[in-house]
Amino acid sequence: MRRLKLTITTAADGSATAYSPRVAGKIHSVQYVKTDYADGVDFTVTCEATGENIWTESNVNASAVRYPRAATHSQAGVAALYASGGTAVMDKVAIASDRIKVVIAAGGNAKTGALHILVDE
Repeated sequence: MRRLKLTITTAADGSATAYSPRVAGKIHSVQYVKTDYADGVDFTVTCEATGENIWTESNVNASAVRYPRAATHSQAGVAALYASGGTAVMDKVAIASDRIKVVIAAGGNAKTGALHILVDE
C-alpha cells in the first residue's frame, strides 16, 4: 500500500482545492485527520481526469475514516447484484496514472486539516 498525505489549508472563505501526485491502484481508504477545520466542513474527493467520485460528505465535525466503494456492473451495463437480496456488488475505486482532487468547503478562514489516502498498488 501507498499512503498519500495531503495537508490542506483553506482560504478566507473556507474553501480549498488540492491534488495528490499521480497514482495508480485501488483506493483503500480516505482518513480525515482534523486539525482545526471548522465543524461542518464539506469534502468532495474525486479522480481528476474523469471526475469519478471517491468520497463526498457534508457537515463533517471530527476526524473520520471512510472506505469508499463503487457499484459494479455486468458486461451489458446492468447493475451487479447479490442474487438473494438484490444488494449492489461493490468494489474499490480504481485509479490509473491520475491525481486525486480534493475540494473543501465551509472549512473556516485559514484552517488546516489532513487527508491520508491509502492506495493499494
